[in-house]
Amino acid sequence: MKQYFDRLYKNTNSAFMAELRRNLENNRKTFIVTANPEAFMFGEKDPEMDALLMDDAVTVVADGIGIVKGAAMLDVQVAERIPGVDIAENLMQYGHELGKSIFMLGSKQEVLDAMCRVLAEKYPNLTIAGAIHGYVPDKDAAFAEIAQAKPDIILVALGIPAQEKLIYKHFSKFEKGIFVGVGGSLDVLSGSKERAPAFFIRHNLEWFYRIAKEPKRIKRFYNSHVKFIFRVRKEGRKLRG
Repeated sequence: MKQYFDRLYKNTNSAFMAELRRNLENNRKTFIVTANPEAFMFGEKDPEMDALLMDDAVTVVADGIGIVKGAAMLDVQVAERIPGVDIAENLMQYGHELGKSIFMLGSKQEVLDAMCRVLAEKYPNLTIAGAIHGYVPDKDAAFAEIAQAKPDIILVALGIPAQEKLIYKHFSKFEKGIFVGVGGSLDVLSGSKERAPAFFIRHNLEWFYRIAKEPKRIKRFYNSHVKFIFRVRKEGRKLRG
């Protein structure tokens, strides 16, 4: 488990966003994994997820507060959270400022339609190169369409680990592009779902807000986050001898 924490981006949120903007401006191909505890738990049991988390070509950031706290338990210094929804929103803003293009794969059609309206209103200089909902049967064919469009920003909203594994499968075929698996971020940014209020964000309690709003998440939260804490504590005891 510690090997994943060692791969984390260690600097601040603002430093990462500045680097992200430079990469977009300079057409520097980038694949970002916004890691929560679930991502690292998948890495331990899925060889494909393990391979991409350990690949030096992949940038892994601490999306969840559980990752930041887990890092501290293993004496890995991570400055702060870098939420995936903030990465997606900033990319849209940077793309608007730089006159870039975006392609979205995943989520529901109605969410994509709402997202396209938001992009047209808030980021008119960001060209929408394409949008394909997440229920198409052939995701590889969808990625072939993305490759043909040659967009600058590629947001994939299929959930962990499907979105990361799909990006990783096709990443080498592209010459440019900022690739991010964004989970439910498009739901929030399109206005289809509300993000947690500022209090919950400020106190790193977005996870609690989501569970309160969607109690069906409790089992998934236990299987990833609670088991994750026990796993990290065990790893910490082993490292300390």
